Amino acid sequence: MTANPRVALLGFSIECNRFAPVAGREDFRVWLEGEAILADARARSPSALAEMPGFVAAMDRAGPWQPRPILLTMAEPNGPVEQPVFDAMMRSWRAGLEALRGAVEGVYCVLHGAGLTTGLDDPEGTVQALVREVLGEGVPMVCSYDLHANVSDGMVRDCDAFVGYRTNPHLDMRERGEESAALLCRLMAGERFHRAFRRLPIVAPPVSLLTAEGPYAEVINLGQARAAVLGPARVANVSAMAGFAYGDTPFNGFAIVVTGPDAAATEALAEELAQATWARRARFVARLTSLREATERALTSEVPLCFADVADNPGGGGRGNTMFILEAFHKAGVRDAIFGIIHDPALAAEAHALGQGAAFTARFNRDGVQGFSKPFAAGARVQALSDGKVVGRRGIYARTAIDLGPTAALALGGITVVVVSRRAQCADPVFLEHLGLDVGAARVVVVKSRGHFRGGFDEFFSAPRILEVDVPGLTSPVLDRFHWTKLPRPVLPLDPEACWP
Repeated sequence: MTANPRVALLGFSIECNRFAPVAGREDFRVWLEGEAILADARARSPSALAEMPGFVAAMDRAGPWQPRPILLTMAEPNGPVEQPVFDAMMRSWRAGLEALRGAVEGVYCVLHGAGLTTGLDDPEGTVQALVREVLGEGVPMVCSYDLHANVSDGMVRDCDAFVGYRTNPHLDMRERGEESAALLCRLMAGERFHRAFRRLPIVAPPVSLLTAEGPYAEVINLGQARAAVLGPARVANVSAMAGFAYGDTPFNGFAIVVTGPDAAATEALAEELAQATWARRARFVARLTSLREATERALTSEVPLCFADVADNPGGGGRGNTMFILEAFHKAGVRDAIFGIIHDPALAAEAHALGQGAAFTARFNRDGVQGFSKPFAAGARVQALSDGKVVGRRGIYARTAIDLGPTAALALGGITVVVVSRRAQCADPVFLEHLGLDVGAARVVVVKSRGHFRGGFDEFFSAPRILEVDVPGLTSPVLDRFHWTKLPRPVLPLDPEACWP
């Protein structure tokens, strides 16, 4: 590695659902400029997710270096970003990069890979192209991505090393940041990497993409096993990218990207993994529990159960406020239940104004029907209140500072509902526990999350005790319920006639 290298740092991380409302500046919970990026990365509880903290820590351990931070933005999954907001980011990145022209030896970009703007299908590719335009081809750039990235040709072309997550739930973000630092050090020392890329016509339902077991896990594990045999001198990274269906882009599809010094080895491994993925194509399907069956199980199960509202997952752009499961469970008289978390700032504010212990009629979604978010009212008591400031305990949010805004626990008969003012998926037990709720004592727990809750609630619920419920929502795994406009067709599972290669 170059002695005391200068490294530009930047990032844009948001997963965008084409069918969700647009995201504005206020939706970016992380907007860090300049030295604030480093201060946050080195903090005990960063506000940014773990890639940048992992990268900075690894570079700090590697020896003297000179970070050149520009702008890092992150938001909860949402709809496409308003174009003027993204344009403002681009101006900041351009100004920062132009100030560094000829004065950096490397670049690290934290990118999600499933972003959208109201004017662009590939904002990540746009960011990478900007880096190349300003700094040129000779400055090595490493980019890390969520495994739900919809991988464009430009994303692969305009980086020197492509690093994707390997776990879903995402428990390896810090490790991928550390890996990115190691790869950038190799590049700055003079190595050059080839990127082999294959895309397949498979747009899998998100619930079929867990990595503890199943077809996706098998492909990822095969890739890592092959890379271990080949060794880092031939293959530096293997990324199997499942994609994000609701992005609805022209380049949706399961993607394999293999990075390494040996072009022949990377191409051969990418082809092998693409073939392995295609051989498993029939297994990428959603297996859901009907609301009727879920309600019956909640009433009669002799063991505690966790019900996942996968169709209203804020971690995929859902609004976090549909009432289908809550209303059904409440009407049926389900007891000893915790429901988390409902995004309803007006209701949370009312509970805070009334105070702990107050009895009132809780009116969810009081502004009327908005998409899948319908009103529901029930008698309630304010059980607990908080400011919503927590530090993640487990899973994707571990050690991350999260602000849920004014938060309330409302007792609706036998169901305690946690209501928050800032939208987030219920992926960490601390979202419930900080209000004094005992997750381990509940018979029934309902979470608005698609998969990340499995990395937080696994200490309470093993896989056989988790039911994914089939209800309407912006993130329904039943893909034929959506009107696709840009998705490449034919594609599995929507089109049985899809073929590859």
